[in-house]
Amino acid sequence: MIKPIQSLKIAACSIALLYGFGSTLPAGASADTLDSGASVNRPLTLWYDKPAENWNQALPVGNGRLGAMIYGGAGREILQLNEDTIWAGEPNNNVNPDVAPYIDKVNDALFKSEFTDAQRLADKHLHSKTNNGMPYQTVGSLLLEFPGHEDFHDYRRELDIGNALASVSYRVEDVRYSREVFSSLADPIVVVRLTADRPGQINLDLSFDSPQQHRVEIDGKRLLVRGRGGDHEGLEGKIRYSTIVRPELEGGNLKAKEGALSIRSADAVTLFIATATNFNNYRDISGDDRKRAEEQVASVVGKSYPELKRAHTDFYHKQFQRVALDLGSTPNSALPTDVRVKRFSRDGDPALAALYFQFGRYLLISSSQPGTQPANLQGIWNPHVNPPWESKYTVNINTEMNYWPAEVTNLSELHQPLFSMLKDLSVTGRESASKIYGARGWMMHHNTDVWRITGQVDPAFYGQWQGGGAWLSQHIWQHYLYTGDRAFLQEYYPVLRDAALFFADSLQREPETGWLVVAPSNSPENAYRTIEDDIRVSVSAGTTMDNQLVYDLFSAVINAAEILEVDTEFAEALSHKRDQLPPMQIGRLGQLQEWLWDWDDPEDHHRHVSHLYGVYPSNQISPYRTPELFSAAKTSLEYRGDISTGWSMGWKVNLWARFLNGNRAYKLLEDQLTLVEDTGKEITEQGGTYANLFDAHPPFQIDGNFGVTTGIAEMLMQSHDGAIHLLPALPDAWPQGNVRGLVARGGFVVDMTWNEGAVESLTVTSRLGGNCRLRLPSSLMPSGEADLQPVARGSANPNFFFSVPERGKPRISPDADIGQLPLPQVSEFEFTTRPGETYQFGFSGGEAKSGGSL
Repeated sequence: MIKPIQSLKIAACSIALLYGFGSTLPAGASADTLDSGASVNRPLTLWYDKPAENWNQALPVGNGRLGAMIYGGAGREILQLNEDTIWAGEPNNNVNPDVAPYIDKVNDALFKSEFTDAQRLADKHLHSKTNNGMPYQTVGSLLLEFPGHEDFHDYRRELDIGNALASVSYRVEDVRYSREVFSSLADPIVVVRLTADRPGQINLDLSFDSPQQHRVEIDGKRLLVRGRGGDHEGLEGKIRYSTIVRPELEGGNLKAKEGALSIRSADAVTLFIATATNFNNYRDISGDDRKRAEEQVASVVGKSYPELKRAHTDFYHKQFQRVALDLGSTPNSALPTDVRVKRFSRDGDPALAALYFQFGRYLLISSSQPGTQPANLQGIWNPHVNPPWESKYTVNINTEMNYWPAEVTNLSELHQPLFSMLKDLSVTGRESASKIYGARGWMMHHNTDVWRITGQVDPAFYGQWQGGGAWLSQHIWQHYLYTGDRAFLQEYYPVLRDAALFFADSLQREPETGWLVVAPSNSPENAYRTIEDDIRVSVSAGTTMDNQLVYDLFSAVINAAEILEVDTEFAEALSHKRDQLPPMQIGRLGQLQEWLWDWDDPEDHHRHVSHLYGVYPSNQISPYRTPELFSAAKTSLEYRGDISTGWSMGWKVNLWARFLNGNRAYKLLEDQLTLVEDTGKEITEQGGTYANLFDAHPPFQIDGNFGVTTGIAEMLMQSHDGAIHLLPALPDAWPQGNVRGLVARGGFVVDMTWNEGAVESLTVTSRLGGNCRLRLPSSLMPSGEADLQPVARGSANPNFFFSVPERGKPRISPDADIGQLPLPQVSEFEFTTRPGETYQFGFSGGEAKSGGSL
């Protein structure tokens, strides 16, 4: 083991920070209830001094399957409820075989440069005849009425993401009332605990409301809701659900009246809320929702509230506490969260950036657990029956973005719901591959839902994109690169292989260049021309993103086949086809071309930056390996601008981190942490953050939260370019701090502290063993034992998990003026590790600022 020259320095943590990462409750709080009115500043807490006035101020809890949004009203509390399998419609696949004859016709027009005709043909013929996917839908809302609580004071509402607990506290006259809510990760229910600091003071009426077709019954001393998912686009709603609300009283009495429950003079009340559906899987809805809900409630009967709470927080801590981040604090840390967001760009608030980072991890834990559905466009939180974009799975960026934090922020098992969906799609996607494109394997377009549809969704301008399977499948390979789990790779290899098989069969020969291209497709949601009758033209061939995706997919299958010692001939065929994909191209403006042809407009500020997939999340473009492409990609991002939708700005945080520009990444973080008021107006292209820290497209999309969480991780550590790069894009705003638990490729877990912008101490835990290579500013020298060796930058890392792609030289326009970007001077060191061992380092040297501007 390498021993440190100096002792590992860990920045001092406040008691509040230790509470957030370690114990369950702060000093002075009982195990039974959290006194939310206490004047305690907890850095892992969102808090507010008034109830929520709308849904984007309410606070989310979830256990992957059950979600609740808590408004925190004093006289009237609303708990808006979700269950992850309540969707409209019924089992179906929206594949339209009548599309098939027109695929070749659209391609003929494209290859004759008749682009407008190609779009007209696509608009008329390339769409689903059945439906555009089903919307994710709400259960409804549990309403808690507290008579006489309209006049309240000393109010506090909070979400403690250190413990996954929401709470409300206030006084009415001289009585303090407290509520605590969690969606249990250990039990299949939502739990609400109501207490007062004097006996006999709990009086409330329980009722239920929903925009769904439903009925409310009084079942003994319980509320029973029987509902169903909605009809949509000609499909009958066949999801059935049952919600049971079971109050457990300590003292007092309960009576039923007119579809509601009335509780009077109780000392305390615990509500158990269960919801179950008839959904078994995407093609089987024969389950008994009532029986399941009864079993869920029965599973917690007899358990005390402290017992339920402790089981929940213990489960949560095992995931959440793997990563800690301290960026420092300012006086703004003591302000309500909405005020902090409003002041972020003016005052700076490093603790809010750390809170936002951890909030993204909280949301992933709360919306994606093994055995649940994957996090959708809104995670699991949605109050509508017809939400924006139907809250489906948009796979031309958004679903993938939801899972960007899974590996690097140490939540690898939360990837499982996505992998499970990929297995389903690899079945349903055979229908779209064969019936539309005449190809083997499987594919999907830009959208799917709980029924795992794979046909075109929306008009051809958006829907005729073929890359959904190619992009989603990358997550299988990335999971392997971080975990080295050979059994996992073997299990999911057929999904990966057959995604590649589709493209091996369906790639088209572009007649002018002879390149193999994906056609007809698009560069997601962007147009390259608009003609006089306002037809926007998106349908194209060989877009840069498609070329990059297919390159990565083929490479993953080639490598996986070698590891698993299978499919040698197929891997060789893929390698031959990979060599015939278009190279990346640098256009006349010195930009990375978005399309096969040099059509980029410097005034195009479109939210999608699809052609920069090769920078992030891929690693095809590197500052040191491909400097010309690196410069061209940066030019493209400059043209796009900063301000955009919330999720787009989240993506750009990652991109600027990959461009090694910490200050520009931080500027995008400032843009994202701009308070957006919920006005109920139409969708806009200028995003930000709502008061409850939800990402605003607007309206709400959860991918922006996940994108920024990953972006902050990328600012602190990167491992895609052959080495573990420490502080590659540290902004001036975070001169000192510490992070614990980030995960690099090859299963290396990184803890480090930094001061004055330079790494001060480092601990690396090796899960898999193997060579560990560090990249750091040349002015820093690590201290370790003899096997810590300097290596020449650019030399291949012998650790397979750090392999980098070898793309051919780009095709460069003769009109391009490619600037030479100054790059940080870095050095690389490596050492051999053994599985399960931990290695510590100190650093010495001069100024080693990593943020800067390129």
